[in-house]
Parts: sequence; structure tokens; C-alpha cells
Amino acid sequence: MSRVGKKPIIVPANVKVNIERLTISVEGPLGKLQQDFSKNVNITFADGKIEVSRANQSRQAAAMHGLYRALIQNMVTGVTSGYERRLEIFGTGYLFSVAGKVLQIRAGYAHEVHKSVPEGLTVACPDQTHVSIKGIDKQLVGQFAADIRAVRQAEPYLGKGIKYEGEVIRRKESKAAKK
Repeated sequence: MSRVGKKPIIVPANVKVNIERLTISVEGPLGKLQQDFSKNVNITFADGKIEVSRANQSRQAAAMHGLYRALIQNMVTGVTSGYERRLEIFGTGYLFSVAGKVLQIRAGYAHEVHKSVPEGLTVACPDQTHVSIKGIDKQLVGQFAADIRAVRQAEPYLGKGIKYEGEVIRRKESKAAKK
């Protein structure tokens, strides 16, 4: 039995849960999320708790048990408090700026990189070297942050590039320093 899967999900009073066939929808103060689930799991909602159980004892059901419980927990957390990911950029002339629904990134290339902000996310730049991504869908927030970071990952010699706030980049010595 999955240790994650057998924990019940406590649903706050201001969150509405609706389960129809193979779809669960969660609606809260910040918005509404919907997730399709496999027929190998059973999802029940009663007394302010969501419980996920296996429909059968197959390997597929065992694999999906903890997964769907974690996805539903992320949905409940997202519609109540939301998710935020912060990135920072380091380097001479490197900067972030937001123009409408487009994030502009200067990261040492001959051109600016433009990333259009997906629907459901809020992107803000408190200053030119930091960007904050907020949303209710944990997967969408994380994927957009990873796409921004992939424009120019922080490199280990000078530390230039884009990194998550609080991420530690292991620095290396250059060849000249070894002599």
C-alpha cells in the first residue's frame, strides 16, 4: 500500500469538490482546477476529506495510487494559497522585464528572448534581476519557471545566468587558478 496514497486529504471549508465519472474538479477562492484520473483508482469525498484508493491490485493501480493523491493535494493547495516560484539573473547586462503578457529576458545573447506568459499565471519583476511567477497550478508554475531558467542556466565558473532564488551553484576553479 502506498504511504502517500493512504493519507486522506483535508479539504478546507471554502473549497468545493466535485467528482464526476473520471474527473475531479476543485474550486476555491483563487480559482478552479480540474484533473482526469485513471479507472484504476477510486476517489471519494465525504466529511471534508478526499480519500484515494485502488480499484484493483494491479501494478498500474499501485503506480497511480500515490500519484493521484499528490495531484489532488496540489490542486487543493493551489486553489487555497497558490504557488510562487522566484528566479534571479546574474551577469553584466542581464535583466528581466515584463511588457503586457510577455517576459523579456536579456541573457547575453545578441537578441532579447521573449517568453509569452501562459494563461493562468501572473509574472512580476520587482526589480530587473528578479522575476516572480505566481499561479494556482503547481505544474504550470514549475514548468514556466524551468523554461525561463533554460534560456541560460547559471554556469559554474563565473556564476552568470538564471537560477532559482536560493539555489546554490557549485563554483569551479578556472584552469588559470590551478597553475
